[in-house]
Amino acid sequence: MGVTSPLKGQTHSRSFTTKFLPYVIYALFPIALFRFYFHPFPSPTPDQLPHSNRIVLTSSSSYGVVTVFRLGPELGFDLEEETANEAPCNYTNGRWVRDKMGPLYNGTTCGTIKDGQNCISHGRPYLGYLYWRWQPSQCELPRFDPNTFFNLLSNKHIAFVGDSMARNHLESLLCMLATASNPNLVYSNGEDNKFRRWHFDSRNVTVSVYWSPFLVRGVEKSKTGPDHNELHVDVVDERWGSDLDHLDMVVLSIGHWFLHPAVYYEGGSVLGCHSCPGLNLTEIGFYDVMRKAIKTTLHTIIGRKAGEWDKAGACPKTEPYKEGEKMVEGMDADMRSIAVEEIESAKVNAKQFGGLRLETLDVTKLSLMRPDGHPGPYMYPFPFADGIQEHVPNDCVHWCLPGPVDTWNQIMLQVIKRWKR
Repeated sequence: MGVTSPLKGQTHSRSFTTKFLPYVIYALFPIALFRFYFHPFPSPTPDQLPHSNRIVLTSSSSYGVVTVFRLGPELGFDLEEETANEAPCNYTNGRWVRDKMGPLYNGTTCGTIKDGQNCISHGRPYLGYLYWRWQPSQCELPRFDPNTFFNLLSNKHIAFVGDSMARNHLESLLCMLATASNPNLVYSNGEDNKFRRWHFDSRNVTVSVYWSPFLVRGVEKSKTGPDHNELHVDVVDERWGSDLDHLDMVVLSIGHWFLHPAVYYEGGSVLGCHSCPGLNLTEIGFYDVMRKAIKTTLHTIIGRKAGEWDKAGACPKTEPYKEGEKMVEGMDADMRSIAVEEIESAKVNAKQFGGLRLETLDVTKLSLMRPDGHPGPYMYPFPFADGIQEHVPNDCVHWCLPGPVDTWNQIMLQVIKRWKR
């Protein structure tokens, strides 16, 4: 599907200095129909992305890996300023503790919540899931402050690129920022508004979302086309890639779309397929393909220098898991390993560029422990108004807004603040 880039024709007044400040945070959340996790990925430097500022944060759907690139001294970020004994906060280990304050917003005060994640408006009776906060074991995670975010990202453009988890993350951020400044929708295009852009006029901050569930070039299955996806694992999706020069921070997200039947291409030739009976092609699974897609994405960023959710059953828990009750295992662990390995490889590749700082945050565990934060049956309004039905659809992948996904933005803000310090 061809779309007009949200940034084409956009005019921004950018100083020479700010055009050379990229950042990268890579968050990966592969598919788990019940959870989300977070881990890191790498990215470019001012030398790498000569025509724009860039922060790239990549994500994927059920666990996650996050990699933070801090580039240059341009906005007062000095790589030599940090003291030798200042250790970054490790958000991996901790526990969910009760919090009387609750979220910054609710289902009626935020107007950008996707209908399927508006659990409160859909009549979810138990709201206890809103009154928890993540407490890291050895440091503090401050409450999200939208004004701090605006001050640090003033005159910048942050984009969320990927699948529906990227959109979920985006909508959480929009709601949190809207408590201090109203977002104006300035661009919308594509089926189901898959390409959108908002602008916070009072702070001159732009937030965009690009639909790209594979990050690489792909053709999605459809009723009028093939009943499988087609992926070109060695070519990045230019619907977002062509706009890298205009972005200051990017959040990339892939994961569960790789589980669908697909035919894979590399170098213009068929590489193999996944879950493709009747096509007379070699079945190669999706793990290596996912690895190739991540590698292509990271190499492109550095080199350019510049669903079936309801089949997993219900998610009825009303409180977080306790320490030790849930582990990252099976397919989730395998997908996480792929992400981590590719991140480490990209770190080596990125070292050749001066002024690049790469940090890794692992929030896999904290998200895995919050099954109570999914919409479940409340993806639709008042699902039990007519009594208990034999089959009720459940969304155990995405997150209620407000909900645990807001914690991702708390952590993201702390990373940006640390860059500033």
